[in-house]
Order: sequence, then structure tokens, then C-alpha cells
Amino acid sequence: MNELHQHILLLLSIPIYALLIPLEIILSNFHGWKFYSVKETLLNIYLNLTNAGIDLLLRGVAFAVLIFFFQFHVPVHWHPVLYWTVLFLSEDLLFWLEHFVDHHVRIFWAVHVTHHSSEEYNLTTGFRSSVLMPFYRYLYFIPLALLGFQPLDIFFMYALTQTYGILVHTQGIRNLPRWVELIFVTPSHHRVHHASNIPYLDKNMGMVLIIWDRFFGTFAAEKPDEKPVYGLTKPLAHPYHPVKVIFHEWSAIAKDLKKKTSLRHKLGYLFQPPGWSHDGSSLTTKQLRKEWNKRKHQPHAATLNKRHKKMEEVL
Repeated sequence: MNELHQHILLLLSIPIYALLIPLEIILSNFHGWKFYSVKETLLNIYLNLTNAGIDLLLRGVAFAVLIFFFQFHVPVHWHPVLYWTVLFLSEDLLFWLEHFVDHHVRIFWAVHVTHHSSEEYNLTTGFRSSVLMPFYRYLYFIPLALLGFQPLDIFFMYALTQTYGILVHTQGIRNLPRWVELIFVTPSHHRVHHASNIPYLDKNMGMVLIIWDRFFGTFAAEKPDEKPVYGLTKPLAHPYHPVKVIFHEWSAIAKDLKKKTSLRHKLGYLFQPPGWSHDGSSLTTKQLRKEWNKRKHQPHAATLNKRHKKMEEVL
């Protein structure tokens, strides 16, 4: 990445580390919000550093792959403003696609789940990286190289949008102006994404723009009567173990693959959505939501009893 790119990223990222995180910690303690704990914060830092180390080791491979495909790019004479605008929009859309796949294909969820495993939600949660993602993330950028975007610019834009993505990991901002909420991913939108409440599962996949979720039907607004509960639908048995916090879903997959069942079912445990099972012993988000909607629309027993009494009176 060239010197100008590095200076821009430093100017944007330093305030997050030096000002915003300490400010959120101070406000959280002052108001008794309890957004932070020492254990979770240290774990977030550890996961971020582990991810950064792997990313650094694989950066040359990722760059080489994009350079290879760039040589076959369609020759387009971009105006600079159009170049950066199209790169931003295309990369943000591709991030949405990657994020959607991470949530709907179990083998990729096994990588991404680490980012969702915290029961806290604060700015350091944005650094709680999906540690193994550098092994495949760059493959989503191949179409950008084929369109003629320089690999260095692709990496720069991704780093830029990720910086924005960190900022929305906060409970300190409730709602932003309506026009912002309509177009951009906001803290409210991303709180929904990190919630384990059934109505909120697999919603709001965008990094910077929420328009993709609105268009593809994966948008959900934060509701006053549905306070987000952070973490996973099934809490981790060892939430602070430095290895198990990264590989716990891989262990669960290995356990499912040992079941005496058909090859088709075994492939299902790899490529079906998280929660899929051949015998119904566990449920996907779609199945959970269906059951939740059934219960939601069923009259309570007390209401049914009242209705029965009224019918008896009439008869």
C-alpha cells in the first residue's frame, strides 16, 4: 500500500484507538452501562492481533492472486471520481455477499462465528476478528481486479470501509437522522446484526451501506420492544479459551461428520446453513424464525380460556 494510503488510514484509525474507545470506556463506567469487561476486551485484542498476523503472512498470496487476474482486466478509462465511486460501491456489495455467505454456509460460519461470540457490544467488538478469514476473503475481490481496479486500491478501500465498520460497534449512539439510517449502516442497524434474538438473526449484513440489505430483503430495524441480546443462540462452553474460541464450531462440525449417516447428510453439515441437521435435532435460523412466528401468533392459554367461557355463556 502506498504512502498516501497509509497516511489516510492512520488519520482515520488513530482517533478510534486514542480517543473513541477510551471515551466509551469512561462513559460506560460513569453511567454504569457496563459495556466493557477486562476479559472480553483482552480477548478482542488477542483475536485482532492473531488475525492481523495471519493476514500479514497471507497478504503476499492475496496480492499475487489479484495481480494475476488484473492482467486480464477489461480496459476501461476511468475518471478518477468514477473510479473510486464504483470501486467503493462494488466492494461494499461484494462484502455484503461475503457476509451473507458467511451466515448461510456452515463451513464459512465456522470462521465468522468468532466475531459474533461476544456477549458484550462495544467498539472493541469491531476488532474481534474472524481469525481465519484472510485464507479466503481476497477471492471475493477477483471481479474487481477483472474490472480494472488496482489490487493496492482494492486493499485500501477494504481497509477504509472496515474502519467505518468498527465505528458502528457501539451502544452509545441510539439513532441517527432518518436519511442516514436509510442509506448507511448505523450503530442501530449493526446492533441488530450482532443480536441473538430470533427476529434479528442473519439481518443487516452491510459494511457501510444498508441499501443492499433493504434491496435483498435482509434488513431489520431495531425495535424498542425487542432489546438486542448479544452473543450466540447457544453460549460457548469455553468463551475465554484462546484456541476453543476460534475453533469451537469446527469441533462441532467434526462431531456431526462422525454421525452414522449418508454422504449427502455429511455434506449438509458442511454446506447447509448453521443449525441444519438431518434429523431435526437442531434448527436453522429460518426454522427458528418459523417456530417463533407460530408461537407469536398463537393466542395465550388465558386468552383461549376466556374465549371458551364466552362461547359457553352464549350457548
